[in-house]
Amino acid sequence: MGSTVVHLTVGDPPAATLALVAGVALAKTVAALAPQVAAQLKWPNDLLVGGAKCAGILMERTGNSVVIGIGVNLVSAPQLPDRPTATLAASGMPIDRDHFAPALGIGMIDALWTWRQEGVSSIVRAWLPLAHPCGTALHVSEQGVDGTFDGLADDGALRLRRSDGETMLVHAGDVELRRPVGEEG
Repeated sequence: MGSTVVHLTVGDPPAATLALVAGVALAKTVAALAPQVAAQLKWPNDLLVGGAKCAGILMERTGNSVVIGIGVNLVSAPQLPDRPTATLAASGMPIDRDHFAPALGIGMIDALWTWRQEGVSSIVRAWLPLAHPCGTALHVSEQGVDGTFDGLADDGALRLRRSDGETMLVHAGDVELRRPVGEEG
């Protein structure tokens, strides 16, 4: 879809939480332009449609600037060996990129303002209702840990409820949604 640059200023929340900012902007844009599409955010940087990846967010920091790249599968999607992909067009909602991009830009301005003025906890509160529900089975690849989604911490970290009842905070990593038993394949 495109990239934007955020120039960090004194007093800004941690730069890593910009992935949540971009996620909120992306999910709200899809909801506004394609209200019948059931899109969900997956921590930290994906948008899913029907459990398949429809968009992703990448960030790169250089000095006091963060480049946020957002890729959205509007009409076509790559075939990935490790996960299913989706498009908004296949969901019955074709959206022209020249219409989607400015709407996403406005969403980014709004979410970035909230992040700067109200802090990360406000972005977390906006992100949670746009995500898969608490109790969703997850796997954190780097640590090889399974558990269920237990929301986000105030700093934006993933709260993973382990089978022993302990809650683990995940600050970075690749998270996979697990299908409930009986829904495989």
